Amino acid sequence: MREKLEIKNLDDLYEAVLCLETVEECRLFFKDLCTIPELKALSQRFQVAKLLVENHVYSDIVAETGASTATISRVNRSISYDGSGGYNIVFDRLDEKHKKQEESK
Repeated sequence: MREKLEIKNLDDLYEAVLCLETVEECRLFFKDLCTIPELKALSQRFQVAKLLVENHVYSDIVAETGASTATISRVNRSISYDGSGGYNIVFDRLDEKHKKQEESK
């Protein structure tokens, strides 16, 4: 029963995130939701993922992000092996968005 409640709570959180319309709204929501260390950890993992997708080597990623090799390895595993594809969805959509912005210039 508890697991179903936790999944429901996660779905509520995901729905809330999908209601946000701007970067500023996201900033305000996540500032209220997370502690500074939690935000830093999430941001760091996202930056690590971006660099891994761009084929940067671990030593460069450590130097640029300050992430441990364990964190880099965990993110790499999510991207390459046992992840659910969420990083790829986001990166593909960000690429599309950036291309559209460039075309409209």
